[in-house]
Amino acid sequence: MTADDAFGRLEDDDYPAYTMGRAAEMLGATPGFLRAIGEARLITPLRSEGGHRRYSRYQLRIAARARELVDRGTPVEAACRIVILEDQLEEARRINADHHRAAREPQRTTVA
Repeated sequence: MTADDAFGRLEDDDYPAYTMGRAAEMLGATPGFLRAIGEARLITPLRSEGGHRRYSRYQLRIAARARELVDRGTPVEAACRIVILEDQLEEARRINADHHRAAREPQRTTVA
C-alpha cells in the first residue's frame, strides 16, 4: 500500500480507522457504551487482525446520534431503535425522491 492509498482511506467514511478507546474519547462516551450499542446491533465494528474493535467515521456519526438520545434520558436499546428507524426513514425518503425525479423525466424511446 502506498502513502496515497493510506491517505485516501482516511477520507473513506466506511474505513475502520478508530480504535475503541479513540472512538469513545471522540464521542465523550465509555467503551461500555460502544459495546452496548454494538450489542443492540446499531453498529457492528470491524475487527483488527488482533481482534480489537475498529470504528469508521460513519459508525461514529451513528453512535453520536445514539449518545445524544441517551444523554436526554432515552434508554440505550430505545435510542438504538430510534436511530435505526431514522436511518430507514431517510433511506425511504431518498428512494421516494429518486422515483419522483424519474417520473418527471420524459420517457426516452429507442428508435430501431
